[in-house]
Parts: sequence; C-alpha cells; structure tokens
Amino acid sequence: MSIHENLLGGPAPTHLPDDPEPRELLAAGTAPADVAAKYPTSSLAWAQLADEAFEGGRVVESYAYARTGYHRGLDALRRAGWKGHGPVPFEHEPNRGFLRALHALARAAQAIGEQAEYERCSTFLRDSSQTAADTLG
Repeated sequence: MSIHENLLGGPAPTHLPDDPEPRELLAAGTAPADVAAKYPTSSLAWAQLADEAFEGGRVVESYAYARTGYHRGLDALRRAGWKGHGPVPFEHEPNRGFLRALHALARAAQAIGEQAEYERCSTFLRDSSQTAADTLG
C-alpha cells in the first residue's frame, strides 16, 4: 500500500503546480494590478485585487476580481486533474490563490445580497479545504 493512498475512497487532493513569479512579485510589493496584467492566469493576483477592492469599499469591483480569480483557478484545477470535487489543500501554497479568490467571491456575494452564491461558494470552500475556511474566515 502506498503511503499516499486515499483510504476513504474519495478523490485524491489536487495540488496545483507552483508558479512562483506572481507570488514573489506580490511579496516584493508589486501592485496586484501589474501582476495580474503580467500573469493573468494567477488567481493569487486576482484574489489580492479583490481583497484590496473590498477593503476600500468597492464591493462590486471586489466581486468581479474574485470571480476572475475563481475562474482562473478552476481552469488550473481542471488542468491538474481535478474532476469537480475533492480536496484542494490550503497547506499546498500554490492552491491558496484559488482558495482566497473563492473566499473573496463568497464575501462579496454576501455583501451585495447574493445569498445563494454566498452559500454555494462558502460550501465549496469548506468542502475544498476546511483549513482555508477556518483561516480565511
């Protein structure tokens, strides 16, 4: 038996490939809009744009940024073999951009009164990574 075998019978966790350049640029203080323009597939850049917009009271803008990061993340997950369900561990740093975008989408949806979308995204976040749901709030 492999040490990484899933004994519960569910899908194996999905680990996105590392793309360190956007993360390093953001950590170095590069504006998220500049990072998103250079790396438009980076969910992390879109999630950070969503966070900044939300903190600035620009909820609809936050929603749009978060939705972009969410969809970019879904594309990456599918390329990594994800079949529409199963764990997306927060502990794997390359997954965090998608999970942050999903959280930001739930938060913005709730703020604009889109309750069904808030509930769907919140459930999706918990089902993907309880650690992300606990960490991100």
